[in-house]
Amino acid sequence: MPSFEQHPLRQTLSDEVHARPPVALDTPEFVTYLAFVHHEGSAEREADHLRSLAEQMGRPAPDTGSGHVLLEAGGFRLKWERHNEFSSYCFFRRIDPTDAAGDYALLHVPAAWRKAIPGLLIAATHIEVRSTADVPPETALHQQSPRGQALVASRVADGAGWVLTDFHLHEGFSHFLVLDDHLTPRQAGRIAQRLVEIETYRVMALLAFPVAKQVGRLLSRAEDELADLMDGMGQARTAEDDRAVLARLSRLAADVERSVARTTFRFGAAAAYYRLVRQRIEDLREQRLPGFSPIGEFMDRRLMPAIDTCASIARRQDDLSARIARNSQLLRTRVDIELERQNQELLAQMNRRAKIQLHLQETVEGLSVVAITYYASQLVNYMAKGAKHLIEPLTPEVLTAASIPVIAGIVALGLRRMRKLLDTGDGAAEH
Repeated sequence: MPSFEQHPLRQTLSDEVHARPPVALDTPEFVTYLAFVHHEGSAEREADHLRSLAEQMGRPAPDTGSGHVLLEAGGFRLKWERHNEFSSYCFFRRIDPTDAAGDYALLHVPAAWRKAIPGLLIAATHIEVRSTADVPPETALHQQSPRGQALVASRVADGAGWVLTDFHLHEGFSHFLVLDDHLTPRQAGRIAQRLVEIETYRVMALLAFPVAKQVGRLLSRAEDELADLMDGMGQARTAEDDRAVLARLSRLAADVERSVARTTFRFGAAAAYYRLVRQRIEDLREQRLPGFSPIGEFMDRRLMPAIDTCASIARRQDDLSARIARNSQLLRTRVDIELERQNQELLAQMNRRAKIQLHLQETVEGLSVVAITYYASQLVNYMAKGAKHLIEPLTPEVLTAASIPVIAGIVALGLRRMRKLLDTGDGAAEH
């Protein structure tokens, strides 16, 4: 290949479409599947736990960096996969004719190791793959489940196999019986993988259902409170009333937004897991059996209402958040308008006070002219008395009387000029 500069993720992205292939199954075979939700750092302990099993089995330490491992041990095979929220452990073991009934693959795993698997168990499934020659489908269909529940059954892979289950937990495990009519080993492996994925994704999707019930109660209270607040907003008569309603509305908005932040991922994950369940059911290519519900119909009847409830609660929560935001904006607008009105009244009062101050200032200026004229005329009088021989035939009284209009005019002109200079300076400062 020419020496092109390669994107650093090119090989990784190319390998992704080939990652995690199903394990081929040779009928008859037992499959035990466990899924553990990550909890308190359990995902970081999984690599050491897998290396511990490999060491006990005398196998080389597996590379867990790719997120999936296939470990071949003496009496079983283990397929480990890490997902976003959980990790899965799938154990495979060939059925020996001497095996007792219920001798599942998990029983051949070291007990101490399997009990110490990190995480919280969320799904556990036993799958028994048998040939139709050993277990005739008609016989299996007419048998009741171990606890008498109705069976869910269908033909799969375009009639090449049969799947029977009751979706109930027996001793902590759900059970599937896969009957091989003319399945290839890879077909059998794909069917087993789809069944455990349906079971896991079904449970992971239902994690949102209890959350939806809890949020539904919160939304009912919040909607009632919002209605009361809107009534209070319509009855508000003063700015204090509006501010009190706005404070309660802000607190309600905080409660709803907190709920949105805590549940958005869970509701989104539920929808994604449900889509995966539907896709895996379609991949089974089921054919209905008379008198029995296929897996797809069972999921539509049992799982879809819960997922629809979650989706409805999510939409209701988003709608309530938007309504609170709109009402808060409306109330803030009312409060802002009231504040603007109060500011206008304050400015009008300030304007009236300024006019009064101006009139007082003009009065003070008039009094100042009189006072300055009086004192200046007294100075002229004293000077005239001191120089009365020089100003003869004028007398100090006449000269003082004649100076009063001149002094008053000069003082008035000076004050007027000073006021103009101050007004000019204030205007320049404003610009």
